[in-house]
Amino acid sequence: MPFLIRPYRRFPVRCSVTYNAGSFEGQGTVWNLSLSGLRLSGDLPMRPGETVSLTVTLPNEQRIAIPEAVVRWSRGEEFAVENVKIEQYAQARLQHFVKRLLVQGQLHA
Repeated sequence: MPFLIRPYRRFPVRCSVTYNAGSFEGQGTVWNLSLSGLRLSGDLPMRPGETVSLTVTLPNEQRIAIPEAVVRWSRGEEFAVENVKIEQYAQARLQHFVKRLLVQGQLHA
């Protein structure tokens, strides 16, 4: 796989996620996120190229629905997805959350 520079910074988080691949549902934990995707571990293993939908519950209890994401890599129970389709209001909520993480990081630096 060729080396690619990520277009967005990743932020460490720990929040719950529910994800669906067809009729199968998985539960797990998001370990980091960016505006374009996230890394998670869960009880339903995924393979690169598979399409999933996700509902992420942020630490502030807000839920963000990602109706379509593609698995980019996987190792056992851990995998990363790139957001393919996300509603505009959900993207705005994610941007607001990431902006808060960025400000908090600058305050602690």
